[in-house]
Amino acid sequence: MARPAARRVGLARIDRFRAVAVQGLVLAGVIALAAWFVGNTLDNLAQRGIASGFGFLGSTAGFSIIVHLIDYSELSSYGRAFVVGLLNTLLVSAAGIVLASLLGLLVGVARLSDNWLVARLATVYVETFRNLPLLLQIFFWYFAVLSAMPQPRQSHSLFGLIFLNNRGLYVPKPLVTADLWLVAAALAGGIILAACAWRWRRRRGGTARWEGAAALALAFGPAAAVAALAGPVTGWAVPALRGFSFEGGMVLIPEFVGLVLGLSFYTGAYIAENVRSGILAVDKGQREAAQALGLSRGRTLRHVILPQAMRVIVPPLTSHYLGLTKNSSLAAAIGYPDLVSVFAGTVLNQTGQAVEVIAITMAVYLAISLAIAGAMNLYNRRVVRIGESR
Repeated sequence: MARPAARRVGLARIDRFRAVAVQGLVLAGVIALAAWFVGNTLDNLAQRGIASGFGFLGSTAGFSIIVHLIDYSELSSYGRAFVVGLLNTLLVSAAGIVLASLLGLLVGVARLSDNWLVARLATVYVETFRNLPLLLQIFFWYFAVLSAMPQPRQSHSLFGLIFLNNRGLYVPKPLVTADLWLVAAALAGGIILAACAWRWRRRRGGTARWEGAAALALAFGPAAAVAALAGPVTGWAVPALRGFSFEGGMVLIPEFVGLVLGLSFYTGAYIAENVRSGILAVDKGQREAAQALGLSRGRTLRHVILPQAMRVIVPPLTSHYLGLTKNSSLAAAIGYPDLVSVFAGTVLNQTGQAVEVIAITMAVYLAISLAIAGAMNLYNRRVVRIGESR
C-alpha cells in the first residue's frame, strides 16, 4: 500500500512542477513580448526624432482651461494641466453617479407604483432614454436645451439666488474663512458618532420613530454648536447681474451641465431597471409580513424590501458606475475640458508624446475603474451580510 501512495505523491509533485513551469514560460513570453514592443517603439521614435520620456510634464503648457478646480494659468505646466483635466473628469463622474443613482431609485420604485399615470411616465422615461444613443442625448441637452436658453438679462431665476441662461447655471458660492476646519472636524466627528450610535441601536433591535431625527441631530449638532461658538465661518456670494453678465457666485458652464444631464439620464434609465428587478426579486411574503406588523408602505420599502433587494441591485450597479465614468470621455464632443480633452487632446497635439500621454490616460482610467469596483465590492459584501441576516 505504501508504493501506490508514494506514486500518487510523486505524480502530484510532477503535476505541480509542470503547472508552475507552464505559468513561468507564459510569464516569460509576456515579458519578452512587452520588452520587444517597448524597444521597437523607442527605436521608431528615435528614428523620427521624437523625444521620449515624461520630462515634458514639467514644461509650460501655454494654453488656458475654462474650468479648473485648482489654480491654473497659461504659465502652468503640462503636469498641472493633467491634474486639472483629471479633477474635471472626477467631478463629472461623481456628479453623474449621484444624480443617476437618485433618478434610478425614484424611477425604479415609480415603475412599480399602483398609480397608473406614475408607472406609465416612469416606463416612458426608461424606454426613451435607454434606447437613444448617449452622444445624441448629450447633444440634445447641450444644443437643444442649454444653448437655447435666454441671454443673461432674461435669465430664468429661482428665488433670486439661482439663475439659468445660455452661459450656464449661476449659484451662490460659499465663502470659506480660516475657522472652517473646526466646523469640518466637528461635522466629521458627529457623523462618525452618529454612525456608531445607529449601528449600536440596530444591534439592540431598536425601531423607534425618533431614531432618524436623533441620528441627524447627533451628526450635525456638534458642527452647529462649533459654528455658533466660533462665530460666522462661512458666507455666501450671491450672483448679481452687472451689465451684460453676472458677477459673484459660482457658474456651472453649459458644457458641464449638459454632460452631467446626458450621463445621468442615460445611466439612470438602466439603474431604474436594476432597482425594479431587485424589488421584484424579494419574496412577496416579506411585504405581506411587514404589512401584517402594521408597517406603512414607506417603512416597508425602506426597512424590509430595499435591504434585501440590494443584493440583486448592487452587482450590475457597479457596471453602470464604471460605464458612466468611462463615458465621461465624450466630453470632448461638446468642449468640456476633461482628462481626454485636455491631456489626450491638447497636450498630445502640442508635445507629440503620444505613447506617454495615451499610456498615462489609460492608466488613470484603469485606476479609477479599479477603485470604483473595489469600493462597490466592499459595499456588496456588506449588503449581502445584511440581507442574509434578515
